[in-house]
Amino acid sequence: MQEIKRKNTRRIQLGNIPIGGGAPVSIQSMLSVKTSDRENAIQQIQELESVGCDIIRCAVMDLDDAKAIKDLKKIAQAPLVADIHFNYRLALAAMENGIDGLRINPGNIGKIEGVKALVASAKERKIPIRIGVNSGSLPKDLLQKYGVSAKAMVESALRHIRILEELSYYEIKVSVKASSIPLTLESYRLLSSVCDYPLHLGITEAGTVFRGSIKSSIALGILLEEGIGDTIRVSLTDKPVQEVKVAKEILTSLGLRKGLNIISCPTCGRTRIDLIKLATEVEKALEPYNNYPLTIAVMGCAVNGPGEAKEADFGIAGGIKEGLLFAEGKVLKKVPEAFLVNELVALVQDYISKH
Repeated sequence: MQEIKRKNTRRIQLGNIPIGGGAPVSIQSMLSVKTSDRENAIQQIQELESVGCDIIRCAVMDLDDAKAIKDLKKIAQAPLVADIHFNYRLALAAMENGIDGLRINPGNIGKIEGVKALVASAKERKIPIRIGVNSGSLPKDLLQKYGVSAKAMVESALRHIRILEELSYYEIKVSVKASSIPLTLESYRLLSSVCDYPLHLGITEAGTVFRGSIKSSIALGILLEEGIGDTIRVSLTDKPVQEVKVAKEILTSLGLRKGLNIISCPTCGRTRIDLIKLATEVEKALEPYNNYPLTIAVMGCAVNGPGEAKEADFGIAGGIKEGLLFAEGKVLKKVPEAFLVNELVALVQDYISKH
């Protein structure tokens, strides 16, 4: 796989995660429970971390949410970002309680005195700010001038950036999200051409796990392959852990993150084994090993495997109620269908223990 040449952006530090400047593309998600609901928020943080989430955002809608951050920080390993709209005082409270980053648009929080207070506190604590522009909430004057367009999105982002730059604040990352793939692509390409701040990629309101995963994979995959993007969130109408799993698969598929690669052939008339069930069970059984750079093949018949999957580290080739286990194209043994998954997992575990 040819290595992707990424655009060199400024580097910022969000807690223990570097963003931009050649740092690995990080994965973000957001709590779907109220931040002040400490028990459920902590449970969700731990679930997200267990599947590889690098950065976790939480909504701060009131002072109770801001105060809860102190307790969440005692548990969280990943840095936490406070999502705040309009109220700079909530940003100040979030920072006082230990938040690692902010998502707030400085042009939307009222008088300049509030912006200055927010920036002073962020500077003191070295807390980065994400400027987040969405196509559905563009300023009226830009809508009248450009309509809903990439020019309007980027000009809105640059307005917010200039406010922070005039206060000598540069710990910034930026997003210009839309639910439209073409608009998202055009907006990020334009923004990338006019600024060197790290970019947070995403499709906003992408949809359910089925449609949202497809839309996000297309848009994020194209941009990342072009070298654009430093951190990503896949926004799904589903449990947050699903967002992380999809994001991780996008990065692994592009070679931007090492991880498990499972390939499986489509079913056809040659198949004499329950291939759909088998592939699903293999995927589930190998979830604990998602961080290991192994390729696993689940093939329906001897035609497709092990021949076509000879580059896989390990694999299964289906037969009639049985299958062949193979490694790097070489057949190891014949196994009854009921025991194929367990035997494959044992091979993977043995390999990992020796490496």
